[in-house]
Amino acid sequence: MPHTTRPHPSTEAPTTAPATPLGAVLAPSTLVPLIAVWLVVAASVIVGPGLLRDPVAPPVAAVSFVVILAAIVVAAFRVVHEAEHLARALGEPFGTLILTLSIVIIEVILIASVMLGPGESTTIARDSLFAVMMIIINGVLGAALLVGGLRHGPQRYNREGTAQYLGMIVVFTLIALVLPNATTSAAAGSFSDVQALGVAVLAAAAYAIFLGLQTTKNSELFTQPSPTAATMSEATSGAMSEATTGGMGNESAAHPSRSIVITHSALLVVTVLPIVLLSHDLATLLDVGIALLGAPATLSGVLIALIVFTPEAVTAIRASLGNETQRTINLGLGAFVSTVGLTLPAVLVIGLITGETVVLGESAANTVLIAATLALSIVTFTSKRTNALHGVAHLVLFGVFALLIFSP
Repeated sequence: MPHTTRPHPSTEAPTTAPATPLGAVLAPSTLVPLIAVWLVVAASVIVGPGLLRDPVAPPVAAVSFVVILAAIVVAAFRVVHEAEHLARALGEPFGTLILTLSIVIIEVILIASVMLGPGESTTIARDSLFAVMMIIINGVLGAALLVGGLRHGPQRYNREGTAQYLGMIVVFTLIALVLPNATTSAAAGSFSDVQALGVAVLAAAAYAIFLGLQTTKNSELFTQPSPTAATMSEATSGAMSEATTGGMGNESAAHPSRSIVITHSALLVVTVLPIVLLSHDLATLLDVGIALLGAPATLSGVLIALIVFTPEAVTAIRASLGNETQRTINLGLGAFVSTVGLTLPAVLVIGLITGETVVLGESAANTVLIAATLALSIVTFTSKRTNALHGVAHLVLFGVFALLIFSP
């Protein structure tokens, strides 16, 4: 077989590659979408309270929803763009972690906005968490493994780091979505105040410890392994460079200037803020739209998950096509661990503060899907290499999930 590993850095390009000009970072392709999104925010602040006053006229609701949704989607893609630049500059696992946390924070903000809004929202956290699990683990990772397997055949990844993701996913999923159905101290599917406080603290602590280890002592477990042991012996320093960058190319080796990193970080914050500011109006319009269409209430959580994770899904599939399976896994499984680790404590604390009941326990049918997803994930991500058939199996579960939304 032809040798497919990357050449040693010394033969590939000078390590002192010229830094990206600041003008290129602040190009019109960056600033124009950002300005457009902030104009929507300004319109929302100025005329939104009058236009979206209850009851909202259907034509007004439809136009407002399209405009606000378009602004949030554009902002979400720009968030991914800026986070990817930081990923290349900082290397793995920090780069992917920045992207994942940026997306998950948006998810938490949208869920919190719905919970604090005027509509009935006792199940929004449950619906969103379950939708994220099905969309990310079965939909996104299924598609990524399928297209990556078809292009490259069986793909390598780091099983040790992936096993850490799986352990957290099993614990978080069972505690968040299954355990509430088995407790007796509160209404079915929910926690009592004492239980909610305890679960919130435990989940937050577990995620903080996981995050700390992932970025320090265990960071090498979340990088793409070298294809063969021979590669390691041929060019140890080259392989170490590969492990540091997560197979993301020479851009990170160029060590961008501090001003470039700071600029991308500032743009990331400025791009996330519009999503935060528009999230309340989006939540209001989702309630109006679902009521007008007579759609299932669970569709709200699904739409939130789809809006937030579509840009990351594109990134994960692109990484798989580039044979960077570990980055795909970091984005997929890492996104779900971060979503539950941040969302579960947040919604439980909001419920305690507002006195609102937070229903987390899933239906019997969805519990079956959860069990099947966990079992299949363990099979997929403990195999020596992933392949296209793993992707097909996950996509079948995603198809069942989509079917049950409209035909429970």
